[in-house]
Amino acid sequence: MTDLTINQVYAIGAPIVLAMILIEVFFSSIYNKNLYKKDDTLCTIGLLTGNILMVFALKGVTLALHFYLFQFKLFNLSALIPVWALWILTFVMIDLVFYFYHRISHRVNFLWAIHMSHHSSEEMNFAVSFRQAWFGPISKLPFFMVLPLLGFDPTIIAVAGVVSTLWGIVGHTQIVGKLGPLEWIFNTPSHHRVHHGANSQYIDKNYGNLLIIWDRMFGTFESEDEPVKFGLVRNVNTFNPTKITFMGWIDIFKNMKNASNFSEAIYFLLGPPKTKN
Repeated sequence: MTDLTINQVYAIGAPIVLAMILIEVFFSSIYNKNLYKKDDTLCTIGLLTGNILMVFALKGVTLALHFYLFQFKLFNLSALIPVWALWILTFVMIDLVFYFYHRISHRVNFLWAIHMSHHSSEEMNFAVSFRQAWFGPISKLPFFMVLPLLGFDPTIIAVAGVVSTLWGIVGHTQIVGKLGPLEWIFNTPSHHRVHHGANSQYIDKNYGNLLIIWDRMFGTFESEDEPVKFGLVRNVNTFNPTKITFMGWIDIFKNMKNASNFSEAIYFLLGPPKTKN
């Protein structure tokens, strides 16, 4: 039943996403914005391919793990609140867990080595949303395990997770300006452009996926005031998805090997990245 529902979400979402990309390409062509570049887009396709293969490899394992953990749930939420409220709460909690996962991925070196792939583009368009890390599905597992333990239905988590992922595509564009009152609650394109900025005031800001309220609550919010310079402080200067995937790990292992002591070696693995987006 879960697979059927997820497939239905993709069946509805895929044409919408394709239409968004085509509209953006048309807009870029008409107004000579040059939002899409061939090499960058091909690199995105390479990164996405590896990510999709990993998602399919772990799909059954993740769902099985969630159902196993659900046996030990702390709260029987389905008995405490109506189904519609459970769906809403699931979306909110997925977003909250994602906020912390995303924030930690920017502040812990070995997680940044994975997540950096998503920020490696110097462009900002709907296609960049598909620039996903090959090992991202693995790094998310420990964080989202908390949801079934709290009593959230694994089936609802799976479907709501797909919908939340599709929403994440919306923020990756330059053709949508600020959206008035929505800017206070939702992670709009303006807010997410900030997150992809290499400008000093934009680094490590706006981690939310669906909602921006977590960033406002936890002090990581920044509004889009000056033009955003997209990419990393030290850009990768390659369109090879394999190099982008492993370059962070190579730096970590090289630094650990040359570390003067064990404590320094662990710092290179678990400490904050030295140069990042």
